[in-house]
Amino acid sequence: MATKIDPATIDLKEVVVDVKSVSKTVKGGRVRKFSALVVVGDENGHVGCGLGKAAERPEAVRKGVEDAKKNIVEIARKGTTLPHEIIGEYGAARVLLKPAAEGTGVIAGGKVRSVLDMAGIKNVRTKCLRSNNPTNVVKATFEGLKQLRTVEEVAKTRGKTPAEILN
Repeated sequence: MATKIDPATIDLKEVVVDVKSVSKTVKGGRVRKFSALVVVGDENGHVGCGLGKAAERPEAVRKGVEDAKKNIVEIARKGTTLPHEIIGEYGAARVLLKPAAEGTGVIAGGKVRSVLDMAGIKNVRTKCLRSNNPTNVVKATFEGLKQLRTVEEVAKTRGKTPAEILN
């Protein structure tokens, strides 16, 4: 299972996945605000996602980065791929994440790809099922990655050795 990480201990990179502009009509005219979806990671098994909202775009991105740093988790990996297949769910979005052989690359859509790149996963196949809302797809991918477990973790939970689990 994923564990929370202190962002000060790792060297993070950030990527802005989506910036939405929303407007509200008030008596004096339209008021525009921005919402930024940001993913941060060290490309070595640590990743976090966050949402920032503000009246100006750069401020929304800054708030998104701060929120993402609060949600950093360490994910289980098997070399450059995933330890097993998983479906991440968030809201109406479902994202299927499948491990792939060395040299396959990241076969994923733009929103899922950004999360996987920041997590440091190099060989994976993915498919967005149901909703393709950017916020929900990113969060579904993030939830799926948090649920990944290595053979060692499963063996420890069951009170067996990793060799017994693999056979």
